[in-house]
Amino acid sequence: RAGRPSGGSSGAPAGRIGAASAPRDLPTMIVAGVFCLVLSLDKVFHTWAGPSSLAAQEPHGWRTPVDCVRANELCAAESSCSSRYRTLRQCVAGRDRNTMLANKECQAALEVLQESPLYDCRCKRGMKKELLCLQIYWSIHLGLTGGEEFYEASPYEPVTSRLSDIFRLASIVSGMDPATNSKSNHCLDAAKACNLNDNCKRLRSGYISICNKSYDTYRCNRRKCHKALRQFFDRVPSEYTYRMLFCSCKDQACAERRRQTIVPDCSYEDKEKPNCLDLRNQCRSDPLCRSRLADFHANCQASFQSLTSCPGDNYQACLGSYAGLIGFDITPNYIDSSTTSLIVSPSCSCRGSGNMEEDCERFLRDFTENPCLRNAIQAFGNGTDISPPPKNPPLPVVTASPKMEKNPLLPDDINDSNTIYDTSMITTCTSIQKSLTTDLMPEQKTFVDSKGYSSRNSITGTLSALPFLLVKVAL
Repeated sequence: RAGRPSGGSSGAPAGRIGAASAPRDLPTMIVAGVFCLVLSLDKVFHTWAGPSSLAAQEPHGWRTPVDCVRANELCAAESSCSSRYRTLRQCVAGRDRNTMLANKECQAALEVLQESPLYDCRCKRGMKKELLCLQIYWSIHLGLTGGEEFYEASPYEPVTSRLSDIFRLASIVSGMDPATNSKSNHCLDAAKACNLNDNCKRLRSGYISICNKSYDTYRCNRRKCHKALRQFFDRVPSEYTYRMLFCSCKDQACAERRRQTIVPDCSYEDKEKPNCLDLRNQCRSDPLCRSRLADFHANCQASFQSLTSCPGDNYQACLGSYAGLIGFDITPNYIDSSTTSLIVSPSCSCRGSGNMEEDCERFLRDFTENPCLRNAIQAFGNGTDISPPPKNPPLPVVTASPKMEKNPLLPDDINDSNTIYDTSMITTCTSIQKSLTTDLMPEQKTFVDSKGYSSRNSITGTLSALPFLLVKVAL
């Protein structure tokens, strides 16, 4: 009895209320349907118009990434670009940055070239015209920075390969994983694997012969030794060179073989160590050495926001940048034959740095106390790598709840049943939008039409305003 109405009269008013509200629900439903349809169309037109607006903001034909040799060719084909580029090269030659920027012609040339393909160009390590490409890159970016930055942006394209790729190739070459047999001398195994490859054997024998050749007046020809080392590390695949440079060791004999890989008596050691900042300045005077140093800092600079302390958690990028420094005045190497510590450094010190001692120590610590570089060397020696995070992580699937007690967008004092934004209306809107998206945009094709963009804007604006007019009329 408690569950039934207490009297017959109590049911009548409810019936009258329902009868009175029924006629009002029909126009409300019609307006709601039109409202949902217009919102769906509005969404479709916004989707079409979006790419056009982005494309319209970018200068036509200038922002496609190309290598600097190709960018120079494109610039040469444009009279305004080529003349400004010649002006800038004259401005950079023999002038400091402040003097150059004070010159109006130099300033105008910089502004024009920032909108040219030369501004975004990059180079590939080992490309056919690598030196020319780097010279073009620095002719632009030295004008922009003046060479006064402690860390410079790398002129090379980002590295996309991983250590796991090197492990796979190394296992194919040797028939075993780099770190499977703990009892073997991995550095000796690496030398044997190199001797089984004609190219690796030839270039390795070449630099060993040149770097060990002594003369009456001096110990060796360091310039020729460095050139032979660069050829070896640039032309021999990483599955051979990495195993020789970063092999893991359990005893001192193995660690000493690893330290002797680059023939340090000629390529590395000095009777008196030069100042590290002087060595860096000497390196920066050469476009190739400057580029390799900038690449090392870009890929090995310690990042405490990543799991591995390496930028992008990419060990391979750091190890490749480190190997790219070998064969220059700033060549790094292991400082001793210890099996417990992996400390590498250029052959330099910070004595005589004066008021630049803090910068000198900072530069040196990028080698001696670099967690990214240390972790990368250990990871290769152990045969481990870390999987990169997904570029586009899948979005969680959101399903509409079967019942919505309250719409959070509504004021607390308005009942859902007295407004067109009830659950059925939301379901209807969802169905209409899904249907329109499936029918009108089956493949979500991108339309780039600068002329049609303004007309779409006007259509979209009209459609956006139409629902509010309909609701106002209905009310």
